[in-house]
Amino acid sequence: MMSLGWNLVWTIINLIVLYLLMKKFLIGPVLGIMEKRKACIAKEMEEARVSREKAEELKVQYEKSLAMAKEESSQILENAKTDARQARESIVKNANDEAAKIIEAAQNTARQEQENAMQGAKKEIAQLAMQAAKKLLLEKSNENSNDMLYDKFLAKAGDADDTDSY
Repeated sequence: MMSLGWNLVWTIINLIVLYLLMKKFLIGPVLGIMEKRKACIAKEMEEARVSREKAEELKVQYEKSLAMAKEESSQILENAKTDARQARESIVKNANDEAAKIIEAAQNTARQEQENAMQGAKKEIAQLAMQAAKKLLLEKSNENSNDMLYDKFLAKAGDADDTDSY
């Protein structure tokens, strides 16, 4: 039975040596590789978390920038509408002022022409009256000829008034 005892001892020693050799050359490097891989995964997870946070911050900044751009574009549009409204009002006011000036000038011209026509008619009537008076004095007139000259005078004066009214 002793042979069994020494075999058992040698077997146990062999197992312990095998275990120590495996631990040193197999399990140690495998565990080291696993620890390195675990650390690498943890590092990549941290980097992914940091990248995600940065992406969320950039997204928030982008949304703020987009909102500001929309607000600015609406403000620019409102300013353009206000400027256009003011320009339109200015153009209409200038056009109305110009139209009023043109109407006033036309009225002044019409009044002046009317006054000139009236003065011309007065002069012609005065000349006709002078001619009639001259004829009366030059001719020895009787009552028939006076009536006839008076009728001629009225006819000429009537013709002068008819031409002025047109």
